[in-house]
Amino acid sequence: MKRRNLLKSIPLATAALVLGDLKNIASAAPVEKNLNKKPVLTIAHITDVHIRNGDDAPARFEKCLKEIKKLKVDFFLNGGDSIHAADYKDIKRDSVIEQWGIWDNCIKQIAEYEVHSCIGNHDIWWAAPSTDDEMYGKDYVVKRLKIPNRYYSFSKKGWHFIILDGNNKNTALDNEQYKWLENELERLPANTPVLLMSHYPILTVTGTWEGGQHGDHKELKELFYKHKDKVKVCLSGHQHLLDRAWYNGVEYYCNGAMSGFWWGKGDKRSAKPYYYQQTAPGYAILKLYSDGTLENKYIETEQPEANG
Repeated sequence: MKRRNLLKSIPLATAALVLGDLKNIASAAPVEKNLNKKPVLTIAHITDVHIRNGDDAPARFEKCLKEIKKLKVDFFLNGGDSIHAADYKDIKRDSVIEQWGIWDNCIKQIAEYEVHSCIGNHDIWWAAPSTDDEMYGKDYVVKRLKIPNRYYSFSKKGWHFIILDGNNKNTALDNEQYKWLENELERLPANTPVLLMSHYPILTVTGTWEGGQHGDHKELKELFYKHKDKVKVCLSGHQHLLDRAWYNGVEYYCNGAMSGFWWGKGDKRSAKPYYYQQTAPGYAILKLYSDGTLENKYIETEQPEANG
């Protein structure tokens, strides 16, 4: 049999064995590594909490936070849309203040933990009477979330974390932020594992039928490839849908919403009560390892029917 015909008749992995090209086949797709080792960090990723009054949402959220604490996480990553909605044109000041007050009360459950948040589109009150109003725009959200800036970074246990703000024209990084990100990746020592978090997915499986993704995903893809020894994972929410993508050695995890169907029972597209389409309400637990590998485990939350 000719070599060309032989390759057509056997699977790709087997062909690699025949041709002694295991290196190429191994680098062509994500590989589940043996993670029977101790992680250097265990992190909770909560996103799209959309906290509000009604549907017993505060008590349900607090219960989830108590359950997460049992998992002995090191800190929390909060992916944005912390409050239900401040961004609509008819939202009044009292509503914004009330929602952030509920957030503050709930988050007391994890007061002993660091919470590193990014800004979601529903967190921002654009309808303030003036741009000079202290509650207008992103600066107020930065204050309420107790974060250093609308975008920022920090390091822990050998990993570097970059928190982005995609709430700009075309759901993209503004020029100032993009240059900062370029410099941030450039200054890191070679092979430093990096996790990036944005409210919006940079790459998502579900963007073709729901929500969307970063408008600058092509530029970010090129930047990540330039620093492929560093960029390991991009974390997001926004979609309320759970998916996983992989490209050029980078894992893209879009985790489901803590609020599911905004704490409600769902609609005709909901696979089960409280689901958003086929995704249950929940949160993720990430385990990060010193060699730059990681796990992202999505945990569905217990819903009211299960308690009755």
